[in-house]
Amino acid sequence: MASRQRLWAGTTLEQRRAARRAALLDAALDLLGEHGGAGVTVRSVCRRAGLTDRYFYENFAGRDELLSALFLQVAEELQQAMEATTPAAGSSREEQARAAVDALVSVCLDDPRKGRLLLVEPLSDPALSGVSIGVAPTFTRLVRRQLPPGASKNESVLTSVALTGAVATLFFGWLSGTLPVSREELIDKCVRTVLLFWGERPRG
Repeated sequence: MASRQRLWAGTTLEQRRAARRAALLDAALDLLGEHGGAGVTVRSVCRRAGLTDRYFYENFAGRDELLSALFLQVAEELQQAMEATTPAAGSSREEQARAAVDALVSVCLDDPRKGRLLLVEPLSDPALSGVSIGVAPTFTRLVRRQLPPGASKNESVLTSVALTGAVATLFFGWLSGTLPVSREELIDKCVRTVLLFWGERPRG
């Protein structure tokens, strides 16, 4: 018979450890959103989370492992949002395109910290660039599933990669402050871009 876990303040050891891990990840996301990757250090994360470095190393081997875990966590959130995109039956292609863009917006713009983590920091932080490259094929496959039928395999692969890059570049420009347009203008441009790659003529 398995022994019962010892409780402290109504929680088990595993629950407390999971809570500390979540606090460290949340602290890293806050710091990255405020200061970029350079602001994420073991010391700054522990200070923000209110934990000692003992608890940091209980969960992560170092800063790079922390950032990789954070990236994968947010990337999974984005993947789930994209997979949940199910436009209503009979919806127009523009409505379908907007639903796809809304999935990206719900993660990357509604919480700019996450957008910066996924799209901005990997370009300058080696700890994030490798993991970013590793998950990229997952998202191009999701984009490919939404392409209109009829194209050859090679054509659909090329289109999905190009479309992913185009939309990611638009989001990057807005998040990094180099694209001086409103949020609404950005979303509208992304929808129009998706339609163009789908071979549809945007209205207006």
